[in-house]
Amino acid sequence: MATLRLLAVDLGAESGRCMAGDFDGERVTLSEVHRFPNGPVALPDGLHWDVLRLFEELKAGIRRARRLGPPPAAVGLDTWGVDFALLDRRGGLVHNPYHYRDRRTEGMVEEACRRVPREEIFAHTGIQFMPINALYQLLAMVVHRDPGLEIAATFLMIPDLFAYWLTGEVACEFTDATTSQCYDPRARGWATALLERLGIPTHIFPRVIPPATVLGPLRPVVADEVGGTLQVIAPATHDTASAVAAVPAEDPDFAYISSGTWSLVGAELPHPLITPESLAANFTNEGGLGGTFRFLRNVMGLWLLQECRRRWAQEEESLTYERLAEEAASAPPFGALIDPDEERFLRPTDMPARIREYCRETGQRVPQSRGEVVRCVLESLALKYRWVIERLDRLLGRRTHVVHVVGGGSQNAMLCQFTADATGRLVRAGPAEATSLGNILAQAWALGHLSSLRDLRAVVRRSVKEAVYEPRSSEEWEEAYARLRRLLGEA
Repeated sequence: MATLRLLAVDLGAESGRCMAGDFDGERVTLSEVHRFPNGPVALPDGLHWDVLRLFEELKAGIRRARRLGPPPAAVGLDTWGVDFALLDRRGGLVHNPYHYRDRRTEGMVEEACRRVPREEIFAHTGIQFMPINALYQLLAMVVHRDPGLEIAATFLMIPDLFAYWLTGEVACEFTDATTSQCYDPRARGWATALLERLGIPTHIFPRVIPPATVLGPLRPVVADEVGGTLQVIAPATHDTASAVAAVPAEDPDFAYISSGTWSLVGAELPHPLITPESLAANFTNEGGLGGTFRFLRNVMGLWLLQECRRRWAQEEESLTYERLAEEAASAPPFGALIDPDEERFLRPTDMPARIREYCRETGQRVPQSRGEVVRCVLESLALKYRWVIERLDRLLGRRTHVVHVVGGGSQNAMLCQFTADATGRLVRAGPAEATSLGNILAQAWALGHLSSLRDLRAVVRRSVKEAVYEPRSSEEWEEAYARLRRLLGEA
């Protein structure tokens, strides 16, 4: 086949980028055409996303892609999950979408479970209980009598909002819709009975479309702005769904860690696993490409390191992650540990101070230097990965032998080696650009150039090279894991 150029727009919680992918039928070659920062905007009513600026950056990426090479045939967009926009009956934004770290959801999980038993919420949605989920953001609007909910006519997840602005098509894509905790994966539709019991209006929820759906061409006004038209495709629009699609695994019984701002630790299943045991372990069932489900649990992830660096960069602007890794390598091993998923670490803060505060409160030696703090974060993450993978294995009745680490965190050699050591499992790291690869290849699937998830992963294996980390057994890792379990309230 002639080389097909496609454009992936990947919006993350820290940055966004536009990646061109050239697919020749066997391999994909990626090249970055545009990158830009992202982050919360603090306003008097809380934290928001600046979606208007992000839309301008998206269009700038399309324009640049057209200038730097052959014009792309299509574009697909993926973003983080759980957040949403509300439109009025004319299609206008009701307000700038809230950021999932906004404080308005505090106490909303408890309020939801007061209105509907926890077991019933999980039975309807199969989604883990996290205050950031769209369900609790919507419930906060109900509880606080937010006028925006009264005038809302349409609910769109964030990638669906941008697709609507590009094409005029109103729909929610399956993989991102499932992250909202408003979707029933067994009924294959919105969980309307649950939503009604929580007082959330159900008329606002639009049709749900599968990943790898061609939405149509750019609206004429957008085509004029970017210098020409192209097809818009809904890939797996949740960034983790795109990343997991690009895991270069051949054995179906693999575990993965999609490592970025969040770490998503789990396995791929053909059906959701909604059981009392998965509820007790707080696992989630999110939609994947090709009819699959991502059975996983969230771990706070590299957000901890990002927030530390943000604070330290106020004093040393040129501070890089590479420099922090060098300092961590020089720090003594197995100092203090934290539970990365403590709620105190969820929101923007002076993260080094919060980490030291946690260590002080738990009777540990408080890390002082930057290297000690970073090493504390990385060792704690690796040990929490082990904790999650052990529960994953029990729920699935098997032992996972290989853990695939994809996403930006796959480039953190120290964290990957720690993960192999802590879990006692082989770690295969890469691709770092898994989200963009999965996005590009889902578009190729939508256009008829691939026919299965197996085909897609074969292309990934031909396109990238993984780094392999062998586990190194150590009594010190076992002792550290016992310490982590005590911090988690276990024996």
